[in-house]
This record gives sequence, structure tokens and C-alpha cells, in this order.
Amino acid sequence: MTGLSLTKPIVFIDVETTGLNTQQDRIVDICAIKIHPDGREESLSSLINPTIPIPIEATGIHGITNSDVSEKPTFKEFSSMLFNFMQDCDIGGFGVAKFDLSVLEAEFKRANITYSRQGKQILDVQRIYHKLEPRDLNAAHIRYCNKILEGAHRAQIDVRATVDVLESQLKLYDNLPHDVVGLHEFCNPKDPTWVDEDGKFAWSGNDVIFNFGKHIGETLQHVYKNSSDYLDWIVKRDDFSSEVKTIAANAINGIFPQPLNNVLTSLKK
Repeated sequence: MTGLSLTKPIVFIDVETTGLNTQQDRIVDICAIKIHPDGREESLSSLINPTIPIPIEATGIHGITNSDVSEKPTFKEFSSMLFNFMQDCDIGGFGVAKFDLSVLEAEFKRANITYSRQGKQILDVQRIYHKLEPRDLNAAHIRYCNKILEGAHRAQIDVRATVDVLESQLKLYDNLPHDVVGLHEFCNPKDPTWVDEDGKFAWSGNDVIFNFGKHIGETLQHVYKNSSDYLDWIVKRDDFSSEVKTIAANAINGIFPQPLNNVLTSLKK
């Protein structure tokens, strides 16, 4: 790479995983390319045994099956090599700041290795793309309606343009759903492990666990029994959704979310 000026090595990383939950899902494939200030490159890659089943939905995206990784190293077995490869390096990737690094930090934590992005420069190519390529309503109007949006940032003009852009998208993309429910699911994909829409709570088997904060990874019932004041704190905060606050309030009263299969079973009785 001749266009990037470096004073220390930078490692570009990408991971494929069992799902989108950065704290609970596991890596199944990883590649890291290290670029040195003198332009020299090194690479490290491997399929990873996640030690949990790979959902069919995930396999449909990256094509990696349980049999592909059954004889591959676990992340814990691979972690020391990766940690040494990434040590004292800045980090790069596409969407790396939001996803890949969070997954990696969680995996290193499970492997009892202390790794943090703190003190490292993060070069997210996706954010560069989003900043330099306009992605506002005017850009969409030019792309899909073939004309500049005159009078942008007036409500009546903007909302009409939004309707026109959607109409053009529905005509252009055959794979787009043409019903509101389908488009809602397309626009708002939800990790199947999430209990609530924000992913603050997640399913781990039949248990609900915290997916954020100081009790991350602990079950809701454990926090209810040992740190119920934390649930009170959630209920009183204004920055949690009503759904999250309801889950916390119910837990204070000993009521916990039930897995869908349990609910369906009870309805059949």
C-alpha cells in the first residue's frame, strides 16, 4: 500500500460469526493483514471452531457450516497467536469499529486475554465511504429519481421526495418486499437472540442474560437475586426503552420472559 503513510503497523481485520450479537456470538472465520511502515505485509487467517452450533441463517450468509469448523482451532487456541500478531498495531477494517472489534474484544475476554481498542487508532473504511459519498435524501433522489431535489429541508418537499424514492426502489430492486411488514423486517433486522428490540437482553438457551453494562453475560434471574437495585436503576432511567424498562420491572416482581417455544407449548395445552 503506497498511499497510506504509517508510523507504526496497522492490522486490517475481518471476522465472520455465528450471528450479529457482538457479545454472545462467536467467530467462525478470521483474517488479519498487517501492513508495516515500510510497506511489507503479513497475513494471518483461519477458520475457527466457535464451540457452539452455527445457525442456518449465518451459514446462508458466509457459507461456513458446522462440519467446516469441527476440526479447526477454537478461538482460545488461536488467541495467543492473534494477540501477538495484533500487538502494538493500529486497527483497520470495513465496519470494524462497530462490529468486528467488539466481537474480538469479547472473544479475547472469554480467552482470558486482555485486549482493548483503547490507545489504538481505528481506521474504518466504511465510515470513510459514508462521509465522502453523500448518503442523504438529495443523493438518493438523484440516484433513484434522476434529478436534483429542489428546496430540500422543507418538510413537504422532503416527504414527497421520500415517497418518490421508495417508489423507484420498489421498481428497481426485485428482491425488495412490497408489503409494509416485509419492508419493516428488511429495514430493521433483529438478531434472533435478542429479547428486546435494542438488544439489551438476549437469550442464552432458555435464560435471559444482560447484553450490556457491568452485569453483561449474567442471567436476569441472577441479577434479580443478587443485585436487584440494578434493575431499579434501569426502571428509573430515561435512556432505556419502555420495553427494556418493562422487562426490568417484571423481573423485580419475579416475572421473567419465556422462550417462544415454551409459550407455544403452553398455548397448546
